[in-house]
Amino acid sequence: MLSSPVIFHIDVNSAFLSWKAVYQKREQGSMVDLREIPSAIGGDEASRHGIILAKSIPAKRYGVRTGEAIAQARRKCPCLVVVPPDFSLYVRCSAAFLDILKEYAPKVEPFSIDEAFCDMTGTELLYGDLVAFAHKLKDEIHERLGFTVNIGVSTNKLLAKMASDFEKPDRVHTLFPEEIPEKMWPLPVDELLFVGISAREKLRHLGIRTIGDLAASDRRLIASHLKKHGELIWDYANGIDDRPVVPEPSEPKYIGNSVTLSRDATDEDEIRQTLLSLTETVAARLRADKRKASCITVQLTDHNFMNSSHQDTLPAPSNSTTELYALVLRLFHEFWTGTPIRLLGVAASRLAENAPIQSSLFDRGRSEKLSKLDAAVDQIREKFGEDAVKRACFLDSEREHMTGGLNRAKRRASLSDSMPDAYHQES
Repeated sequence: MLSSPVIFHIDVNSAFLSWKAVYQKREQGSMVDLREIPSAIGGDEASRHGIILAKSIPAKRYGVRTGEAIAQARRKCPCLVVVPPDFSLYVRCSAAFLDILKEYAPKVEPFSIDEAFCDMTGTELLYGDLVAFAHKLKDEIHERLGFTVNIGVSTNKLLAKMASDFEKPDRVHTLFPEEIPEKMWPLPVDELLFVGISAREKLRHLGIRTIGDLAASDRRLIASHLKKHGELIWDYANGIDDRPVVPEPSEPKYIGNSVTLSRDATDEDEIRQTLLSLTETVAARLRADKRKASCITVQLTDHNFMNSSHQDTLPAPSNSTTELYALVLRLFHEFWTGTPIRLLGVAASRLAENAPIQSSLFDRGRSEKLSKLDAAVDQIREKFGEDAVKRACFLDSEREHMTGGLNRAKRRASLSDSMPDAYHQES
């Protein structure tokens, strides 16, 4: 007899702040736990434009919100302790967290740096009651790594993730199909996965306020207003989600970088420079992996936290910074409406191994020159560091010429094989 599906969604509580707090206590002997005081992880406060990336529960009680300006947070909470981000630490802690999950789950799918899905189907013979085992797993992560997690348990990914977002921190919650009317339908509709500000406003115009309202509505009506996205969120409101847990592939499907800006950006020169720095990093990673991309995507999040993106294919697969950047700029100008930008991202997909590309007679010479130029720059950076060669437009700029915090950290971080060593600094 086939076992019923059992999916866990494991989410680290206030990940960036928790990881820094544990590091300070374990490695630096700090007597103060950032999680127990009004504190936050924030951007460049000296610039007076930094934003809150993560906050403690005591800070939340003051009304401090993720994504708001540090100056605004300080007006709410004058005693707020702000710590700068440490992306290489986050990468090491994330790897340690995932390694524990892989000890127990047949399939583990990272969903972001601080959360993952585990397909536990059929493991009852090993672990017994899986809700009880979720409590044991939660406690083991805390004991071994020092931070807490929430675990949502259900029959599919959507319901497991919704469950993990219930009361925090350090909790296990279930959301099985029979529990949907009581636990999920009364929630505001924008608490449903993938219902953002824009979708929420359209649903409100239809008289839909709760997830239950959406579930009870006509699917065709929702689709007529929100297209395919409407069909998706209607399914989610009814607990329908057939996506499998897919372990991280050995070969990446895309290479991308994004950056949260220290202030909302509207200046086009600043935005172009940021896109160039992201493209520099993505192209360098493609070349390091000996791969070329056929498709480029540009993503942005505006000051209202609304996400949008635009993509197109290259004339031929490429890993040239110059060729990728030309498409990045075109895509950006095609869909940016002038709204203030909080986050920018660039991703390369449809990857293929390096191979000679059949160029036109007129393009061949130019492509060869660009390839030789990129190769020379890569060699110098490999020998003397990433900052040894940079484009002239970055010489007098405060912005890094190769941007994308998490992915840059991944290139530098030395991932430890043992869990407790996740907090050790790189040598």
